[in-house]
Amino acid sequence: MALASGDMLAIVGPSGCGKSTLLEALGLLLRPSELGRYTLGPDGTDLAALLQANNESALAEIRSRELGFLLQNGGLLPFLSVRDNITLPRRLLGLPASSERVRHACVTLGLEPLLDKRPGALSIGERQRTAFVRAMAHEPRLLLADEPTAALDPQAGERLFGLILSLVQELDMAALVVSHDRSLVAQFSLPRLAANLTSGGCRFAPEP
Repeated sequence: MALASGDMLAIVGPSGCGKSTLLEALGLLLRPSELGRYTLGPDGTDLAALLQANNESALAEIRSRELGFLLQNGGLLPFLSVRDNITLPRRLLGLPASSERVRHACVTLGLEPLLDKRPGALSIGERQRTAFVRAMAHEPRLLLADEPTAALDPQAGERLFGLILSLVQELDMAALVVSHDRSLVAQFSLPRLAANLTSGGCRFAPEP
């Protein structure tokens, strides 16, 4: 399996079949017992070798700079404003607080009027849109999204899913999105990696 910049792949399957676990392993948060080839970026950084060597300092640097995480519950810090939640990943990396890509994402997702509010004053949909911008604010190569529309009603979920797809393409990121909603994934004609339960555990395979 290979993803180019602008590509978005959905990981689909029933609850409890290991979709989120796979995402955490690809996000270098879990160490798989076996791993073949896993590279990232145009220079082909060998993540499999780093995992095998237990090179935690190199893995931590890649997690913070090259990967973006969008959690199912948003994971926003309640004591920070929308603006500060979004700029936090950039500040931690020593980057300027904002960028043209971040401004573009805020405009596209309708967040500009909300920048000085705290997460507690936002709707669920507004919190998820904020969490998406925070996940891509440091311009990672790969965005990992775990059920980003699960807490939304169907119409809001469809809109957010479409906006994520369009911004991933515009911003030249690659994205892996876990979803249990096959109809939503099919609506956007995304390629799918399907999880199937077997006697030996869970198996993932591309769907035709």
